[in-house]
Amino acid sequence: MTASTTETDKQRWLRARLGELIAAMAPGEPLPAERDLARELGVARMTLRRAVDGMIAESLLVRRQGAGTFVAPAKVAHRLAANSFSADMRARGLHPGSRTLSTSVMPAGVMLAALLEVAPGAQILHVRRLRLADGEPMAVEDLHVPVELVPGLTGDDLENRSYYELLAQRFGHRIASGTQTAEAALTSPDDAAALGIEAGTPAFCFERTCRVEDGRVAEFVRSVYRGDRYRIMVDIFPS
Repeated sequence: MTASTTETDKQRWLRARLGELIAAMAPGEPLPAERDLARELGVARMTLRRAVDGMIAESLLVRRQGAGTFVAPAKVAHRLAANSFSADMRARGLHPGSRTLSTSVMPAGVMLAALLEVAPGAQILHVRRLRLADGEPMAVEDLHVPVELVPGLTGDDLENRSYYELLAQRFGHRIASGTQTAEAALTSPDDAAALGIEAGTPAFCFERTCRVEDGRVAEFVRSVYRGDRYRIMVDIFPS
C-alpha cells in the first residue's frame, strides 16, 4: 500500500485479507491474537479491531468474552416449509437431536384453546425441548399438544425423537397440512440460557400449527432459532 491509499481502500484491503484468512479456517477456530494479527497484516490494532467488529456484525466472526474471536459456525439454510425439525436437519446433512428441558400437563387457556381448537380447560401437554444439530444447540422449542390426541405421551418419549414420527408410529396420525409464521426476534434470558448465547441476541421465531388427516390440530409449537446458525431461503417464481 502507498501513502496515497485512502482509508476506504485500506479497509477494503483489510476486509479482503481477513476474508481470505477466515475462508481457510474451520468454523469455531480462533483468530490469532489481535496484536499478532495486526503485526502480520501491517495495520494498527485499532484499524484491525474496526474491521473485525464489522465482520462480527455480519455474523462471519463471533467474539466470546474472555476467550477471543472465533470463526462463526456455518449457517444452516432453511426453505420456508412446515417440515419437522428432524426432517429438515437430515435434509441438510446434519444429525438432529433433542433434549427435553421440562414437561407439564395443564388446562388450556383461552388462547391455546383457540389455537388447538379444543375447549377451554382441555388438558394440554407442554414440552419444552432444546433442538440440536450435530450435537450443537440450534433452537429452543415449546410444543403444545392436546392430550386426547396423544394419550400417554411424555417428555421423555420426545428425547431425541421426532414428534411427527411418534405421532404416526404410536398414535396412527399423520400430518396433513400446516401453517407457519416466521419473524425476527431477540432472545429472552430463558431462551438465551438454553441456547448458550447472550440474552438479546438476534434470532428467528417460528410459530406453527399442523393438522392430522382427520382435520384435528396436532400441535402449536413456538421455536426460537439461533440467528448466528440459521438462514431462511425463499424460492421465487416469476409470474
